[in-house]
Amino acid sequence: MDDATPKRSWIFGRRNFDFGATPLLMGIVNVTPDSFSDGGQFLDPAAAVDHALRLVDQGAGLLDIGGESTRPGALPVSLADELARVVPVVERLAAVVSIPISVDTTKAEVARQALAAGAEIINDISGLQFDPEMIGVCRDAYAGVICMHIQGTPKTMQQSPQYQNVVTEIGQYFRERLGELNRQGVCPEQILLDPGIGFGKTSAHNLRILSGIAELHQIGRPILVGHSRKRFLKSLVGRDLDERLAGGIGVSVALAEQGVECLRVHDVGAHRDALAAWSAVRKLVGSQ
Repeated sequence: MDDATPKRSWIFGRRNFDFGATPLLMGIVNVTPDSFSDGGQFLDPAAAVDHALRLVDQGAGLLDIGGESTRPGALPVSLADELARVVPVVERLAAVVSIPISVDTTKAEVARQALAAGAEIINDISGLQFDPEMIGVCRDAYAGVICMHIQGTPKTMQQSPQYQNVVTEIGQYFRERLGELNRQGVCPEQILLDPGIGFGKTSAHNLRILSGIAELHQIGRPILVGHSRKRFLKSLVGRDLDERLAGGIGVSVALAEQGVECLRVHDVGAHRDALAAWSAVRKLVGSQ
């Protein structure tokens, strides 16, 4: 990121994040039986909490708790099941961690109960559109919001995604959503923008997004990217799921170079080390 690039803040609740030159890392905690890379590993609340605490020790600045898989082809989860998976984990973590807890959900009632249990951020793949009550929940709690772009739904999104210009169209979507959310009381300062890698995009679309961050930054809000372990990495490096870490780190460094403010990742420690090394070299290069 160029030193002249404006620093963007994220303000919600009692928090005020001033993003720096190295991306903030959001650690993923999937409390699900069927997530694409770690489904079932952390379904037990105690296992999920232990995993989350390991991520904090490794350098996570945020935690993202999800109780419903949004992998391609995923079917919806009932409200009761999602609440039972998410709320106990949020309650336990909120009592022992100081960093903000995010909940990955499209359901307003899950968001409401998670925020009451100690979460501070709602990460909604629909951009607060699937549930008409979601905007009000985020507004009333002055919650942090991660507004993602998706084409279709998790069940349909990868059937035949089409764009004329994927980055420009996502940018227009974000401008429209920011305007609508602001009209309904969710301030732009509360919002991070997520272009939705793999959510209704081909591998070519994903690469275009990953190389087009400057255009998305023109919108004026911080950018979060979630590319960790995703299927498009196989098209880049020819690796199956359990061998995609190096490719994912390479993408993270390329995103850091473009000034992305936040990265949502599974392997926090490895990304932290890679970004620390990148940052150290970058500072020396800039000083010569």
